[in-house]
Amino acid sequence: MNRLLDGRGRPRIAITGMGAITPVGHSVNESWENALAGHSGIDVITQFDASDMPCRIAGEVKDFNPRDYIEFKEARRMSRASQLAVAAARMALSDANLPEELPDRDRAGVVVGTGVGGFEKADENMLKYRSQGLSRVNPFALTSSLLNMPSHHVSLISKAQGPISTVVAACATGTQAIGEAAELIRRGSADLVIAGGVEGLIHVAAIAGFSAMRALSTGFNDAPEKACRPFDKDRDGFILSEGAGIVILESLEHALRRGARVIAEFLGHASSSDAFHVAAPDPEGAGAMRAMRWSLEDADTALDKVDYINAHGTSTLMNDAVETYAIKKLFGEEAYNIAISSTKSVMGHAMGGAGAIEAIFCARALEEGIIPPTWNYDTPDPDCDLDYVPNAPRPASLKITMSNSFGLGGQNACLVLGKYVDSDGN
Repeated sequence: MNRLLDGRGRPRIAITGMGAITPVGHSVNESWENALAGHSGIDVITQFDASDMPCRIAGEVKDFNPRDYIEFKEARRMSRASQLAVAAARMALSDANLPEELPDRDRAGVVVGTGVGGFEKADENMLKYRSQGLSRVNPFALTSSLLNMPSHHVSLISKAQGPISTVVAACATGTQAIGEAAELIRRGSADLVIAGGVEGLIHVAAIAGFSAMRALSTGFNDAPEKACRPFDKDRDGFILSEGAGIVILESLEHALRRGARVIAEFLGHASSSDAFHVAAPDPEGAGAMRAMRWSLEDADTALDKVDYINAHGTSTLMNDAVETYAIKKLFGEEAYNIAISSTKSVMGHAMGGAGAIEAIFCARALEEGIIPPTWNYDTPDPDCDLDYVPNAPRPASLKITMSNSFGLGGQNACLVLGKYVDSDGN
């Protein structure tokens, strides 16, 4: 058997670099350590005056200075989402021990997704037009607001000239983007892909819109660190956040040829549609279950081999109950033997960036043998009766992890990652 191919004869795919900028850290290491320690990134909104909003808290990236990563003139032409994506991409390239300007550029691709993109730039310039006239509108107002701009700017800094695309799948975006990037390698269109998701949406229109939907938590404005409580009986809505997660995917052959460190192995992915409702999940969990089942089939992995699931776990009443039901429906009694946690409990929900950040946490869990917990799980809910790894990290020998993302519009995506074992069994 060719050890560079999987059981279906496709190229094995390695994760060789990771970068993240989140409400709990400006790097993968800082985000990971703070998530393990329960240091919440959820606090009072500072990017605008939210004092009259039902929800006045969010997961902001604190003290982010784009000039630490991007030249001042260029940064002014970019949305916050693009700035965060570039920051995370630079970290991932460095972590993979790759030069920022990649060699073999036509064999390097980019797939970076976002749910909303540069919404704030469009709004900012519309306000300028109305109050000051056309002469005050930034000539880059349109381009900075486009959803494909994070992918463009990541391609620009890396000089990646292979396939480039943007996934837009609401809360499933980051997860699906990594899966689509892997497909580029599987079909031979690229040897290396910079992939992930980003969101920079702490904006008055977003908080107002989600408040009108009654989707956000409103009962913990005075205790923001307690607001996101996935699977807990007293959960009352999600917390909007921002951030970016970027991974470097390579064919295992390409990674080994250049002597790269393999952090984890990409095994499989899948996506599905609920075809049910614009905002509510299918109460039967059928779409979520299909995405999980198909991802395991794509990974050629049996149900009883999954050690850990990083849940979508948004802290909304319906989502957490439906995800729990879908897991039980798919795994049967085995569901009670799987460790499950939601790292949104300290970070909030970064929408298009969430799935990529959570995939990074899965890779880190495999690498370090530690399961990040679900914080704020205090009161059990009869509808959520699985092992949610409450309130403390758990050492574990992990071989297979799954990451779930279920988004608005009934878009579901799932990744399966595995612990990398080299030819010597290490």
